[in-house]
Amino acid sequence: MDKQRRKFLKVAGATALAGISAPAVVKLTASDALASSEHAAPAADAHEGANGHGDAPKGIRLGLVIDMRKLYGKPELLDKAVAACNKAHNIPHFDNKKDEIKWIWKAPFENVFPEHSQYHPADTAKDNDFLVLCNHCDEPPCVRVCPTKATFKIEANGIIAMDYHRCIGCRFCMMGCPYGARSFNWFDPRPHVKEFNPEFPTRMRGVVEKCNFCGERLAKGLEPACVEAVKEDEAITFGDLNDPESEIRKVLAENTTIQRKPSLGTKPSVFYIV
Repeated sequence: MDKQRRKFLKVAGATALAGISAPAVVKLTASDALASSEHAAPAADAHEGANGHGDAPKGIRLGLVIDMRKLYGKPELLDKAVAACNKAHNIPHFDNKKDEIKWIWKAPFENVFPEHSQYHPADTAKDNDFLVLCNHCDEPPCVRVCPTKATFKIEANGIIAMDYHRCIGCRFCMMGCPYGARSFNWFDPRPHVKEFNPEFPTRMRGVVEKCNFCGERLAKGLEPACVEAVKEDEAITFGDLNDPESEIRKVLAENTTIQRKPSLGTKPSVFYIV
């Protein structure tokens, strides 16, 4: 087992499975066991470091770097990443686009980065779609507006999680999210699941859902489904943003990246190399 694999298993907290029982989503996503005890830190310490009012950030903060240079001209790779996520999480397919449920999806550059200049854009920006998902923000507005705490931040690893049983369908989180990363189930999604995955629970009509950074896979020592789907092309890097020795930090140090709407101060955990 190579060094990076060992480090990933430590970050994922594979040994935490003893205390997690599927298919209850709140246990899969809410347990701080998704971070190893060696790295986990009290929430206050992690918050202090992340805002620059103390030492280097402590604890784990998971993030993604999407290298679009390896996806340009390869729409099949984008489709592969989307399909892997859909299959892993029993995401329904509706014929009417306004009803679609989106965890990770494709969108044009001008929709993904509206704050960037569209004046004489590069051909790669005009001719290619970009992968889009929940940004798992460090300062998530969706969490602040949820009246039932159905959406919450796992302080041990930075994942913005969902408890579908607490969701009352008010859709405040959808209005609060500036990235359009949440979907509402207008209909019972279960009859519209093409290939059922028994290892992940289905949702019900009247709740909001979104990407969970594959928390249930991390608990098993696996990478997120989208990352694994394009692993051979090394198009997506996943890891601990607080670990200066992690692969994701090395990628960020060696490449200029952009984020979606950084001026809003949400501090997204998803970066793009364009």
